[in-house]
Amino acid sequence: MRSDDAREFYAEAAVAGRWTVREPRRAISRKVYERRELADSQLGPGSLVPADTFSDPYLLDFLGLHDGYLEADLEVAILRDLEAFLLEVGTGFTFVERQKRMVIDGKDFHLDLLLYHRPLRRLVAVELKIGEFDARYEGQMKLYLKWLNRHERHDGEEAPVGLILCAETSREQVELLEMHKDGIVVAEYWTALPPKHELEQRLQLMLREARERLARRELPSADDD
Repeated sequence: MRSDDAREFYAEAAVAGRWTVREPRRAISRKVYERRELADSQLGPGSLVPADTFSDPYLLDFLGLHDGYLEADLEVAILRDLEAFLLEVGTGFTFVERQKRMVIDGKDFHLDLLLYHRPLRRLVAVELKIGEFDARYEGQMKLYLKWLNRHERHDGEEAPVGLILCAETSREQVELLEMHKDGIVVAEYWTALPPKHELEQRLQLMLREARERLARRELPSADDD
């Protein structure tokens, strides 16, 4: 760890999650702080998603998936190793339901995973995608969040948020859509863990690019003159 912020992050996470001695070492080796910082850097101003809620990318190497898997295979693997998945997603998450059924205009819709974040007191809708991010996923998740907000949100809870997990994100599309303002986060998942030095290099590059995109958004446009 190279910063006081990272040390403080792991210390607070260990207390909040009641980690054993091995868990901080695992978190440090898997660069949890750096991935959380990367996710926060991509939210930008006006986000309805609280900082430190999600990571990017998610390291799902423990699922044992190989090339050629389907979305159903990904879902089954997550449910098989649910405890490890929830630890990877972050602290404070609990499992609610799989294939959450929603009836809209007499038609059935099914959300892949429904989680609950206890500290934030809000539902978390998770959609699993095996390919690259598609802009059409935005409308699907917005529909699910509106339905959950109307039918599943309890008194005292905050508005639901959404997480779209893709094998690959299209970061320019995600930036242009500004889904974080509607409470939607898009993140990659990796089913194979690269070597430690390569992981660190890739995360540093992604973080630098995210900060550059955020800086461009904050620059005044010519119309502001």
